[in-house]
Amino acid sequence: MRKTQKQIGFLALSFILCALMTSAVWGDPLLGQVLKFQQQPMLATKITDTTGNTITYPGHDELSTAWHYPTDAPGVYRGTFMADDFADKVSTPVVHLSWWGSYMNVNAATPPQQVQRFLIAFESDVAVGDPANPYTWSHPGSVLNSQIVTFTPNPLTAGSGQFTEKLVSSTNPAEPVYKYNAELSLPFNQQKDTVYWLKIVALDDPVQGVVPMQWGWHNRDYTLNNSLASPAVSPGEQLLDPTLPLYHFQDDAVQGHISIMPNAVGGMNINQYYANVPPEGPQKYVPGLDGPSFIGQYSKDLAFELYTIPVPEPATMTLLGIGGLIGLGLLRLRKRRG
Repeated sequence: MRKTQKQIGFLALSFILCALMTSAVWGDPLLGQVLKFQQQPMLATKITDTTGNTITYPGHDELSTAWHYPTDAPGVYRGTFMADDFADKVSTPVVHLSWWGSYMNVNAATPPQQVQRFLIAFESDVAVGDPANPYTWSHPGSVLNSQIVTFTPNPLTAGSGQFTEKLVSSTNPAEPVYKYNAELSLPFNQQKDTVYWLKIVALDDPVQGVVPMQWGWHNRDYTLNNSLASPAVSPGEQLLDPTLPLYHFQDDAVQGHISIMPNAVGGMNINQYYANVPPEGPQKYVPGLDGPSFIGQYSKDLAFELYTIPVPEPATMTLLGIGGLIGLGLLRLRKRRG
């Protein structure tokens, strides 16, 4: 009986230690990764209008795709990008990223081509009033961290630089929404209470005779408050209308032109600019897709989540160390009695 109890204890402890140390799991995010910023997608949001009618809105997407044209050099992509700003409460690295999007130019005759690569870039903030800012709205500045993640049909592994794509059920049948999860090969060392911009762009290599891909980034469900947003930045997470559940973070999601070019050291140069005519610059919600007619006056956020691996407290490290020693001790005891 005593031997059986010890075996059970050993197996239980081994399972816990393996769970803590494993680097490949089927879930998203990976085990031990903690949510640090969240703007959830508008998928089937019920909103009551001024007449008392409750309507379900599916949300929509904004084009964020760059293409390699046959006349361009290898590795060169040009197109349209979307970017959104964020700031949270903890100075820990972003290691895992989730976001939502759709294929925008598909129908029964043209099924979607699956994205094989995404550009992920974290950038500094050029604030309103900055002498270097010619606009009346904030926008991305210098590229602080950039990488290309590639599709995998397999479970994600830590630091792999790969992403998965999963169809989200109960979304707009005319434009189904997909959820993406990516493990960053180069974590972004983010500082708390600091505004950054996240840029996500699908990369496409069009094939002759096939309609080029148009992938779009899905908008945020503005009826849900993001309690993880930093309260130290102004205006931060805000309730735009006290009579409505209409939350918005900081400034605007922006759209512009992007070009991506390989450089001499094996990396890439990212250049971006904005046309002087709409629809580039700040983007607004679309009446009928994102809500009632009045929603068109409000600027939008995009749907994404950031995950980190928190730094363990000294007490936690001590417990893990003790657990490891106990596990080794039980293993040696088992070998001696085996």
